Amino acid sequence: MWLDLDTPFPPVTQALTDPPGLVAAGADLSVARLRSAYSQGIFPWFSDNEPPLWWSPDPRMVLKCEDLHLSHSLKKRLRQIARAQACGDFSVVVTVDTAFGSVIRACARPSQNGQPGTWITQEMRLAYEAWHLLGQAHSIETWVNGELVGGLYGVNLGRMFFGESMFSRADDASKIAFAHLVSFLKRNGVEWIDCQMKTDHLASLGAAVVPRSEFLAYVSDHVKQPDIVWRPGRLDLQGQWYPLAATP
Repeated sequence: MWLDLDTPFPPVTQALTDPPGLVAAGADLSVARLRSAYSQGIFPWFSDNEPPLWWSPDPRMVLKCEDLHLSHSLKKRLRQIARAQACGDFSVVVTVDTAFGSVIRACARPSQNGQPGTWITQEMRLAYEAWHLLGQAHSIETWVNGELVGGLYGVNLGRMFFGESMFSRADDASKIAFAHLVSFLKRNGVEWIDCQMKTDHLASLGAAVVPRSEFLAYVSDHVKQPDIVWRPGRLDLQGQWYPLAATP
């Protein structure tokens, strides 16, 4: 289905099977359109020189926060960071909403092995930066000695978080950010993270597929709840928020 600027999304049950999950094409990436899409379990995914393409795959990849799986080595690294911070060493810090633009630009860059850039076009980046300014698109950042080395961004509507992309310039940097995000969400009553498409990387962290019908029912209920509070600051591994002034 082609969408004009004022055309609503068709029912997700009309999504194509080839390509699987394609709901519609067209319209724009206004915040109102994006908010409408996510509230219905739809997300944009397209390349340069294409119109906006809107997707709702079946099944859907979801991480239930209680199912987060961390490798032994990552658990050890997180314990080391926590011990260091308890002793006043903040050489490794995880923050929230302090560098959204830098995170999404890093996610959009081509990988170091020379592969093409990601699906995050300039149009997409500008749209989510606008949404961030309105308080519903958020980033988690990992810093080492003041340098941004990893992070992720996504969207919070009600008691639902929709993950978008992550990047890493150091070992486990994006996973460290993700572990802190999960703790923060659990602390604030968010139980599911939408991971969109199935990947081995997400599965290794505990994500699994659920039927689209189950996903849509969950989203419909939880996006209607009040948004959780996001403020620029620092996070610890228990999901506790601290003002930036608390970080030396």
